[in-house]
Amino acid sequence: MQTRLILWRHYRAILSNTGMIMVMVGVLMLTPLFVLLAWHNEWIYAKDFLIPAFVLMGVGGALWRLLKSNIPVSITIQDGGVVVLLSWAIASVFAGFPFMSILGLNFTQATFESVSGWTTTGLSVVDVAKAPNMVLLWRSIIQLIGGAGLAIITLAAITGPTGAGLTIAEGRTEQLAPQVHSSIKRVVILYAGYAMLGIILFKVAGMNMFDAINHSFAAISTGGFSTKPENIAFWDSTAIDLVSVPLMILGNMNFLTVYLLVRGKFKAVYRNGEVKAMAVLIPICIVLIFYLVSNSIYPTFGKSARVAIFEVVTALTTTGFMSTVYTEWNSFGYLVLIVLMIIGGGTCSTAGGIKQYRVYLLFKSFIWEIKRAFLPKNAIIENYFWKGEQKEYINGELLRQLISFVSLYMFIYVLGSGIIAAHGYKLNEAMFEFASSLSTVGISCGISVASAPPLVLWTETIGMFMGRLEFFVILISFGKIVQDTFAVFGRKN
Repeated sequence: MQTRLILWRHYRAILSNTGMIMVMVGVLMLTPLFVLLAWHNEWIYAKDFLIPAFVLMGVGGALWRLLKSNIPVSITIQDGGVVVLLSWAIASVFAGFPFMSILGLNFTQATFESVSGWTTTGLSVVDVAKAPNMVLLWRSIIQLIGGAGLAIITLAAITGPTGAGLTIAEGRTEQLAPQVHSSIKRVVILYAGYAMLGIILFKVAGMNMFDAINHSFAAISTGGFSTKPENIAFWDSTAIDLVSVPLMILGNMNFLTVYLLVRGKFKAVYRNGEVKAMAVLIPICIVLIFYLVSNSIYPTFGKSARVAIFEVVTALTTTGFMSTVYTEWNSFGYLVLIVLMIIGGGTCSTAGGIKQYRVYLLFKSFIWEIKRAFLPKNAIIENYFWKGEQKEYINGELLRQLISFVSLYMFIYVLGSGIIAAHGYKLNEAMFEFASSLSTVGISCGISVASAPPLVLWTETIGMFMGRLEFFVILISFGKIVQDTFAVFGRKN
């Protein structure tokens, strides 16, 4: 009886918090209606946003108010995982409603598009040339909010300092301030600053205001959705490339690193392993792509260099903007982009992938092991890396967690690539497309289209979902739900 009472208290908090997030998502679904200020003819689509919005607000509001307890309950990591899992799943289903009712997509296609948006992937089955502006803006908005963290962006409104379980559940273990509220406010300020800067720069570079807003949201969230079928390649503009590349890098960087940069803590930024990894990987891969791929395809030096720079950055930052198509690329070009996508962006950022700090730490561990072989057997070594302005010392538990994550990531990557290849696609194309899905990148070799087999789309959808929530959140959350269900119903009264 005591166990059931404790569980009920925790699940009241879980469902109450989930309900509040549902309300926030419902309110968010009203924002595309601002399009009506400029395009009055799109009022016929308003109901396709109003209906799911009011359902979310009604059901979510009931859960939030009726289950909210007067006794504060701390959100543990496991509880936070369940909240994140439930809120992301519910938001993904409801956000797909306009894709079905307006564009005529089926449930599989609409869920794929919605999950691609919330996870900031950018793979798309929508014909953007025929989609109304209200739908195009909605796709960009869910990328913007998904990039900041669906649960985290609403955390300031629903929890206090005890709610750190939600931030950890979304894979964001670093904070900009000791208290969760203060940390989130600073993230929101930085993120809003990114968005405004992007809109201004894209407008100056030659986009109209609507395109500038959408592409700024997609760039800083490392999302990759575009208002044009050709994506960034539509403009074929050096100026727009010059705006896109810094915004992609900015969106890819750890919020804590950017915060230190803004505060002038350049030494702390320089010591950051992810910054060092980018400083090495980007130039090397640009040179490789330029000399071994793009230089033999594109007619001028300038075009070849632009493509090499842009595609390397969009792959590593997991943004998914495309300045070209890959039909003429050789297998080496595919390999480089696959490796970059798997490495991914910065931790505690909007990017996906294994994350640069994990790859950096694996590399450093390899170097440390070589050095250890030349030291006396009784030598005591304390290896560390910099996390913000603090040293984090390396221990066996941290390395085991790291290796477990990377091993699981690669297992799922091989499995997903195999499922896609089994449908008759070339192996290099299947590996490319699933790397883009699992690392929430969004660049495509042409597999992710509306006519793709349903199992292929669901494989990619699950890959995007797992990649965004970093596997263990999903596994722990399901494990908690099963364990708690057994605890309630598996015991005799």
